[in-house]
Amino acid sequence: MRVVVQRVASASVAVDGQITGEIGRGLLVLAGFEPDDGDADLDWMAGKLVRLRLFPDEAGVMNRSVAEVGGEILAVSQFTLYASVKKGNRPSWSRAARGEVSGPLFERFVGQLSAQLGRPVPTGVFGADMQVALVNDGPVTLAVDSRDPE
Repeated sequence: MRVVVQRVASASVAVDGQITGEIGRGLLVLAGFEPDDGDADLDWMAGKLVRLRLFPDEAGVMNRSVAEVGGEILAVSQFTLYASVKKGNRPSWSRAARGEVSGPLFERFVGQLSAQLGRPVPTGVFGADMQVALVNDGPVTLAVDSRDPE
């Protein structure tokens, strides 16, 4: 499982001009899955994201988590995180899990995020053409991979 996480002042996702999810201060999480990702990947990633200290404390040091600051999380599925551009100029998506695998993984991941954050996590629409808007705060942007836990 691979995510790109951005600290945001606000973020939203829309499908066909209709907002399907939006948040204020918090984290925008773009999530991609491989075919052999499982519950251990989902659990590890959800816990890591909820506990990552990306928000400033009183001294301005990134020392507080999204949970500690009462922030929100917006989750958006994004299979393109597993693009390979090693050959030619057209990306290959062969490492990305197909929709029938990644859809249920994404739903379980959102459930884990919601449980660990203690509030619902809004999302886009799985498999839809989505427009994501955000105000990146910092900017702070990280890539996190469950197969390469640091």
